[in-house]
Amino acid sequence: MDYPNDQHPAAPVRAGIPEHGRIPKYYAVKARIGELVGGLAEGQPLPTERDLAERYEVARETVRQALRELVLEGRLRRAGRGTVAAGPKLEQPLALASYTEGVRRQGRRPGRTLISLDRFPSPQALADELGAERGEPVWHLERVLLADDERVGLESTYVRVARVPHLDTAFDPDSSFYAYLSEELGISFGAARERIETVLATPREALLIGTPPALPMLLIHRVSQDAEGRRLERVRTLFRGDRFSFTAQLGEQGQA
Repeated sequence: MDYPNDQHPAAPVRAGIPEHGRIPKYYAVKARIGELVGGLAEGQPLPTERDLAERYEVARETVRQALRELVLEGRLRRAGRGTVAAGPKLEQPLALASYTEGVRRQGRRPGRTLISLDRFPSPQALADELGAERGEPVWHLERVLLADDERVGLESTYVRVARVPHLDTAFDPDSSFYAYLSEELGISFGAARERIETVLATPREALLIGTPPALPMLLIHRVSQDAEGRRLERVRTLFRGDRFSFTAQLGEQGQA
C-alpha cells in the first residue's frame, strides 16, 4: 500500500495499519469516529454510543473502546453523560518560561487554585537539590493549574525560605511565581534541568485535577538556578496527558 500523498507528517505510518493488513474492529471504528470528530467544533456533542453502534454496525462495547482511546488522546472529552469534541492540546514550551506565558500565547486564560502553602525543615534529598542545609526551612507551594477555568495540572514548588522570606504574605497564589521572583524580588532565572516521564496520578492527585486515575499524566521535574548559578527552586508538575503537548527549540548541531 502506498502512503497517501496528503497524509499528515505527524500521522502514524500507513495510518496505523499493520503489515498483515488485519485491523482490529475497534480501531477501524475509532478511525471513522475520528473523521467525524474532525468536523465538529470544540464542545459540540458526539452522537450517542447507541447511534454510533448502529451507524457503524458494531457492538456498543466496540464503540466504547474507540471512544476511550479518543478521550485518552485528547480528541474527545466527557461532558455529563455524553461526549463532546475537545479543543486542541495546549503546547507548553520546554524552556525557562512560566506556565502563564505558555498558556497566554495560545489565547487561553491561565489561572491557579491554591491547595497549600507550608514551610517545613528540608530533608537531605531536597536540601541537595536546592543547595540548602539539611533542616533549613523551605516553602512548599501546591497549586492546581487552570486554563480557561479547566483544571489541567498540579504543580508543587519547593524553594528556600531564605530566598523568598515573605512568600506567605506578599505573593498572590493565583499569579505567576516567576513574575513574582523577577518583578518583586529582582531574581533572574539562569539555567534549569528538566526530566519528563509518563505516570498515573495518585488518587489524591486525580481528585484535585478532576480526572480518572487511569488517565496518563506527563510529569515534569525541574531544578532551576538563578542568573548567578545558585539553586533556586525544585518543581514537580503533573500535566494532563490528554490536554498537553510539549515543544522544544533545538539547535543546529548534531544533525542526522
